[in-house]
Amino acid sequence: MNRSRLVLIGFVALVLGAFVSFAVYRNLQSRTVVDNRAGVDVVVAAANLQVGAKIEDKDVKVVRMPADDLPPHIYQKAASVVGRGVVQPMSQGEFVLPSKLAAENAGAGLPALIPPGMRAVSVRVNDTTAVAGFVLPGTRVDVLLTGNPGTGEQQTTTVLENVAVIATGQKLERNSTGDPQNAPVITLLVSPDDAQKLTLASTQGHIQLALRNPLDTKQQDLAAVRSGALYKNVAAPAPATPHSKSKRIAVAPPSAPAVYEVEVIRGDKKDVTKF
Repeated sequence: MNRSRLVLIGFVALVLGAFVSFAVYRNLQSRTVVDNRAGVDVVVAAANLQVGAKIEDKDVKVVRMPADDLPPHIYQKAASVVGRGVVQPMSQGEFVLPSKLAAENAGAGLPALIPPGMRAVSVRVNDTTAVAGFVLPGTRVDVLLTGNPGTGEQQTTTVLENVAVIATGQKLERNSTGDPQNAPVITLLVSPDDAQKLTLASTQGHIQLALRNPLDTKQQDLAAVRSGALYKNVAAPAPATPHSKSKRIAVAPPSAPAVYEVEVIRGDKKDVTKF
């Protein structure tokens, strides 16, 4: 075997080795891309989860999905969500996200739905005061109070405005069809100061809930309405006459009595006597 043939064989072997190396590299690269696209673990709901529910092992599952199709802040392990409370409803197959869960160790049920710094206060209602059952969780209402503040005349005033309804009875969410839900008690989400006002109002007279459009957030500075304002041709009560202050009358001091002078002449002497 001459020298030229050995050189040719070495060149061919070098070319084949480079080709095989390039083919292996492209194959490994394509497998890595496929694995990245279909190899990301994500936690999804295994069933429909209602507000207030506590997530158990059977409620979630881990699936592999392409990383490009995933929202931010996903969970990759079921243990990260088991035991947490649900604050927003989730459908089967939906991603389990932090915004839909209560904080860790916050528990489940109604307490998990109360944001820090807020309070849940319940008021007793009926079909009329609860707007025929259309006051549902997630709606917003005004709280009206009718009572007698000691003036001898009934008055109605707006105690609270644009208050969120967090529960009706023991239900934390409205039904899927949006039908009315009659309950003897409505729970409202209020600040600590408004919680005191609402509790006091419930002992002072009759409470009525007024349903609001959720897009109407304007606050109204309304004056109390008296019963006399509901009737026509009824004269308004005369305003109380303020007590007039007694006026001091300045009395001029008595003038000094007039002085009379009598002049008496005796010879060359003259005397003046005053009386």
